[in-house]
Amino acid sequence: MNVVVVESPAKAKTINKYLGKDFKVLASFGHVRDLPAKDGSVKPDEDFEMSWEVDTASNKRLKDITDALKGADSLILATDPDREGEAISWHVLEVLNKKKALKGKSVQRVVFNAITKKAVLDAMANPRDIDAPLVDAYLARRALDYLVGFNLSPVLWRKLPGARSAGRVQSVALRLVCDREAEIERFVAEEYWQISADLKTPRNDVFNARLSSYEGKRIQRQTVSNVGEADTIKAMLEGASFTVESVEAKPTKRNPAPPFTTSTLQQAASSKLGFNAKRTMQVAQKLYEGIDIGGETVGLITYMRTDGVQMDMSAIEAACEEIASNFGDRYRPEKPRFYSTKAKNAQEAHEAIRPTGFERRPDDVKRYLDQDQIRLYDLIWKRAIASQMASAEIERTTVEIAAKNGDKIAGLRATGSVIRFDGFIAAYTDQKEDGEQSDDGDDDGRLPEINARETVAKEKINASQHFTEPPPRYSEATLIKRMEELGIGRPSTYAATLSTLQDREYVEIDKRKLIPQAKGRLVTAFLQNFFERYVEYDFTANLEEQLDKISNGDLAWKDVLRAFWKDFFAQIENTKELRVSDVLDVLNEELAPIVFPKREDGGNPRICPTCGIGNLSLKLGKFGAFVGCSNYPECNFTRQLSAESANGDEAQLSGEPKDLGRDPHTGEPITLRSGRFGPYVQRGDGKEAKRSSLPKGWKVEDIDHEKAMALIGLPRDIGKHPETGKMISAGLGRYGPFLLHDGGYANLETVEDVFTIGLNRAVTVIAERKAKGPARGRTATAALKELGEHPDGGAITVRDGRYGPYVNWGKVNATLPKDLDPQAVTLEKALELVAERAGKSGKKAAPKKAAAKKAAPAKKPATEKKAAPKKKAAAAKTSTEKTSSAKSKEA
Repeated sequence: MNVVVVESPAKAKTINKYLGKDFKVLASFGHVRDLPAKDGSVKPDEDFEMSWEVDTASNKRLKDITDALKGADSLILATDPDREGEAISWHVLEVLNKKKALKGKSVQRVVFNAITKKAVLDAMANPRDIDAPLVDAYLARRALDYLVGFNLSPVLWRKLPGARSAGRVQSVALRLVCDREAEIERFVAEEYWQISADLKTPRNDVFNARLSSYEGKRIQRQTVSNVGEADTIKAMLEGASFTVESVEAKPTKRNPAPPFTTSTLQQAASSKLGFNAKRTMQVAQKLYEGIDIGGETVGLITYMRTDGVQMDMSAIEAACEEIASNFGDRYRPEKPRFYSTKAKNAQEAHEAIRPTGFERRPDDVKRYLDQDQIRLYDLIWKRAIASQMASAEIERTTVEIAAKNGDKIAGLRATGSVIRFDGFIAAYTDQKEDGEQSDDGDDDGRLPEINARETVAKEKINASQHFTEPPPRYSEATLIKRMEELGIGRPSTYAATLSTLQDREYVEIDKRKLIPQAKGRLVTAFLQNFFERYVEYDFTANLEEQLDKISNGDLAWKDVLRAFWKDFFAQIENTKELRVSDVLDVLNEELAPIVFPKREDGGNPRICPTCGIGNLSLKLGKFGAFVGCSNYPECNFTRQLSAESANGDEAQLSGEPKDLGRDPHTGEPITLRSGRFGPYVQRGDGKEAKRSSLPKGWKVEDIDHEKAMALIGLPRDIGKHPETGKMISAGLGRYGPFLLHDGGYANLETVEDVFTIGLNRAVTVIAERKAKGPARGRTATAALKELGEHPDGGAITVRDGRYGPYVNWGKVNATLPKDLDPQAVTLEKALELVAERAGKSGKKAAPKKAAAKKAAPAKKPATEKKAAPKKKAAAAKTSTEKTSSAKSKEA
């Protein structure tokens, strides 16, 4: 018997069917070892010795593999065909050797690019050894990410409270987003005018021609810069005669794009389907691992983490046969098309993403796939088939027209394109992201029949005013494209990098655009001033090139680490004497446009608008940065860190509260105010006053007495549940709008639902939420999972409270990291979290007598609210743990 190790259980089940009874296929569930999330896991002083740790779940899986090997002849490592997959095989082999489980057994490494019977059997027939240089490149990358995360993040915590982490690649990606935002803020719009003429041919066909020259001067986009010049030219054209000087029809060909790589798939899925990078990769993973089609599980696409743009020859032949069958012989090219990658740092030689069988047309498999899966499969199938189709034949026509009015002369140009043969366009065409310019000219309209030297009549002269626009904010797709162009990170890790930036609250996505938040801009400004080299685009790209050289066996991995660590450690040491006041002085200057934006009244933007004496400056609090007055506490002016808040109603509220009336029941004043965390409404005064922040999307100028009372009145009782007789209420919380019933929570879609939802709809929403089972967010505080007994006695459980999942032991509640699935928590991890939480809160271990009792459910608002501020510190540690996680595959 032969033991085969793959990464996922889904693949294990399918591959076991392909291989038969002489093979036993087991899953490693990804990495079996990781660097412990604590200082000292990588030791630079010991030649970068790395300490690996096997968690409880992985120990069980490794035991299963060890037990299976007792009666086996060989071990076949069949993890994914990339650097990370090679590393997983290496980890498994290292652990098994330490267990002495491989005596007398052969060990082979096989890779396959698709989960099909042919691909798997072909791989089994061509085994190899583990690729040592590929493993070295993994070790170098892993050590680099660890050293940056565990040394740079603590500097941020000490010098920039509120910042959560910095990573080798995430910090550079964040800089791209922040640099674009700064570029937009600096942008000054310039006026320009476009002038065109609607002209009629002798055959009464109307077409449009744009001004291209005037009085011998070439007219470009911004040449006509004011209404005076525009009116002068327009008046000349109004009285001019128009003659066609030349008509040139130029045939051209447009070639198809190569099949998808990871990054181009993410970009196309964003443009065409509206998927973010994470969603794209999740759906692609399922298509790769296999779909049940007519009782047989089949992988529908090849491996989806790749920079390769070339398809296997057998796949090219299959695509050509499908083209002839589906589109006709004319659409089949004379010879196969071959592509080469343009990526600055191409990954190991893998195939492009393509269907495993072109005969499986999207319409044929549609009934087996969910909506996301069929849409993505359709995209992959069409792009791959189009890559081998004939070129599109296009005729571009350019018409030059002379306009004469006395001794004044102007030139106009009309352009148009006609597709003579659609070729690959019949299957697939690219779609531009918002803000991207088309570079092929195919968007020009079709022109009517126009002949040289004929006179055309004037129908209308058009002069339209325009203003230049700033560069667009990045979307996930355009940021990925830019990172790939610069050679930053790896396409296979872009999704994880973007998720990290959002999880850290460094960027926010609004209408698919990435908007840097105050935290993100502060971190970027800090790093650019105190760790400039490590957020330079060229430096990061050069490091990627060195990792590729390690992969190729051209560079020793520890040499790269030594060179990096020498300078990086010196930079870290230099910040030890850095004072927070020094940091603030630098950030005040660096972020002046958003800290001190120009005031609408023309006053000094650095003088406090409330007291008129104090100077405004950045202040750093437990929850991040804000702008405050130097005369505090005599002057309590504060506002959020943004240019909008400086000149908007929020700034006006900072000095004096806005009176909105009185509560008709209590007689207390209702006011609209602004604090460091934004605008809010308040009823009454002093410590007993009730406050409510404005929900996201609500504008200060729209808040009146009615809306303020509605906010103050939350949570709102809707009515008693017809089955339980218990009250259902609606409110706003940390995770957005919600319903509360019998200790359980259900999300509402919009803030407005909180104020308008009726009893019938509320009952339906609660029923739908209950049917989905436990999930992250608000659910009842019943135990989700029993983990076992604490060494000091008492049950340890995983629970889900109002502020998210947590581990409970007696009176100790430890919040789970964001990236840790509540169902995946191990007893070992829970003990670690409980010990850390108990140490920070000063709680003593529960007495054995008390601990033996059933674990008490978490108290609701009071206990959780008390613990909430300390979650920030836990989140900071979690951010480093997540940065160091190999499972995230962040480059």
